[in-house]
Amino acid sequence: MQLQKWFGIIVLSVMSSIVFAGTVDINTANAKTLAAELKGVGDDKAAAIVQYREKHGPFKSINELNKVDGIGEKTIKNNADKLSIGKPKE
Repeated sequence: MQLQKWFGIIVLSVMSSIVFAGTVDINTANAKTLAAELKGVGDDKAAAIVQYREKHGPFKSINELNKVDGIGEKTIKNNADKLSIGKPKE
């Protein structure tokens, strides 16, 4: 019985780390998600990312975020492990 309890705790720990290790797809995330999940990105910068995407189409690379006002190399570097780009819709 004690073994089952520990096994359950281990499984829950692994599952929660998988869930929280997700990335933010900059081609689909809304401004609220971007602001909440990315370091150094508040409401204004998040809105700028969404506006850029709506005006220019999907991001083709993470580094394209440099073209968004207020987003620079430091912000990209600080969030490199969280940023992703889903396959653009055709």
